[in-house]
Amino acid sequence: MTHEPRVVIALDVSSREQALELARTLRPATDWVKIGLELFTSCGPDMVQELKELDYNVFLDLKLMDIPNTVKKTVSNCMHMGVDMLTLHLLGGEKMITAALEARARQDLKTHSRPILLGVTLLTSLDRSDLPWPESRSLHEVVLDLASRAGKWGLDGVVCSGHEASGIKKSAPEDFCLVTPGIRPGPDLEDQKRAVTPYRAMASGATHLVIGRPVTASVDPLESLMRIRRELSAPF
Repeated sequence: MTHEPRVVIALDVSSREQALELARTLRPATDWVKIGLELFTSCGPDMVQELKELDYNVFLDLKLMDIPNTVKKTVSNCMHMGVDMLTLHLLGGEKMITAALEARARQDLKTHSRPILLGVTLLTSLDRSDLPWPESRSLHEVVLDLASRAGKWGLDGVVCSGHEASGIKKSAPEDFCLVTPGIRPGPDLEDQKRAVTPYRAMASGATHLVIGRPVTASVDPLESLMRIRRELSAPF
């Protein structure tokens, strides 16, 4: 049975006013938004709090990758902000991931959030020719290997394209999150190389669909989002 995924709107804008206007407009149709590097570096941690006040779950997509101690402290800071989901690059290695999990375990969960920790496999804007190291395996095999490590290391899920989601799901724990960006309802892929339609992502087992410009850059963002929800047959 295919379960209906959560729809996460990527607020990939640099203006606080634009982000909040989109959030207010789209709130009738979703309860998840994503803050990426562009918005976070423009508006800072206060943006998280303002979106939480609008009753949103906040996915903070910073793709952390640094030495373990730095990542541990950063995850702790993110928990103080109240984020609900956070990304870490799997290429940072097991020690870095373990440090992030330790930071979450040590926090007082009565006063801080317990965010879902996701491992980033390979960006959906990349294909095999973009990899900066010699690689004899297919891109699909590389992503499945990274996703397998994420599960073994104790993460709650991964970020992956819809092309790999079904393969990951076969061997992943039942409650493993598969967060799929690069969602494109139509043929225009823009800067994505491994994009899929919302329905294909859902059929592949994605638990969360991250959708940005097809909604936020449209003439009528709410109607665009509702059209996608109708495609998924997932009334909010």
